[in-house]
Amino acid sequence: MSRYEVDKDFNLKKVTHSVGGMLVTSLKWLIATVSLAAFYYVFFSFLISTDEEKKLKRENRMYEKLYPEMAEKEKLISDVVRGLEAKDNAIYEKLFNAEAPEMDPLGRMSFIFDEDSIPDSDIVRYSEGRIAALSNAAAGIESVFRDLFPEMAEKHSAMPPMMVPVEGLKPAQVGASLGQKINPFYKVMSQHNGIDLIVGQGTPVLAAGDGIVTDVRRSGKGLGNVVEITHDGGYVTVYAHLEDIVVRKGERVKAGKKLAGVGISGNSFAPHLHYEVRRDGEVLDPVNFFFASFSPEEYTRAAYLAATTGQSMD
Repeated sequence: MSRYEVDKDFNLKKVTHSVGGMLVTSLKWLIATVSLAAFYYVFFSFLISTDEEKKLKRENRMYEKLYPEMAEKEKLISDVVRGLEAKDNAIYEKLFNAEAPEMDPLGRMSFIFDEDSIPDSDIVRYSEGRIAALSNAAAGIESVFRDLFPEMAEKHSAMPPMMVPVEGLKPAQVGASLGQKINPFYKVMSQHNGIDLIVGQGTPVLAAGDGIVTDVRRSGKGLGNVVEITHDGGYVTVYAHLEDIVVRKGERVKAGKKLAGVGISGNSFAPHLHYEVRRDGEVLDPVNFFFASFSPEEYTRAAYLAATTGQSMD
């Protein structure tokens, strides 16, 4: 292809361009134009956000704050459900010498635990759904437990002492349970065979189940003033560090009957009830008998404190 051009001396000359050269030049201009457009797009996209982008950024910041909190709550409730399932098996085997009944409160929630790919915008709503389902499962297990007690009472003449032995006990008032604990007086590890229930002096101490008072001791040493009750099925409960004992040896008592007040008699670091449960001479963890008196969340809290508190009160 030919065309005329003016040289530096202002002379008109005929110049011939090849088709290949023109294509190369055009391609260079095209690449330069596209590159410049891409640069401007990237540059201004970082500086200028649309309303939609601003909204998405705000939502992302909100999700970043909400999700860790919801994940922690979900984990707590999951632990409660797993703990209840474990207690279901342990309680029936340990307390009732029976296999746990078939329950599948989580089966209807299997869709929740599928490893699906969830859009970021839906992660909080997804977590809310999991938490709600887990809460319902925990409530369902608790309801099954409570509904089964009357039936079990009819089938088993030897009901364990299931009542919490102090009036108005809260999970936060549960202290050290079974195991090697630090003695508060000598600061050495020693075996602790009961559970410490840390309540105010004078708080009513109640019989944990129907039975016969088989021992009443008053002492200024060791466990101090003690009441011992023998229940059907080989169960024995011991209540120590008492004051103002109101029952006598040989007396038959009903569950919930006041035995004494919480005291500080014997080697007691502070007012509390030292409570023991035995069956056929075997020392049992009393906290396992409290599940019927607490909600799932409260029971999990009480069991955790009982297991992790490192120093006893006596």
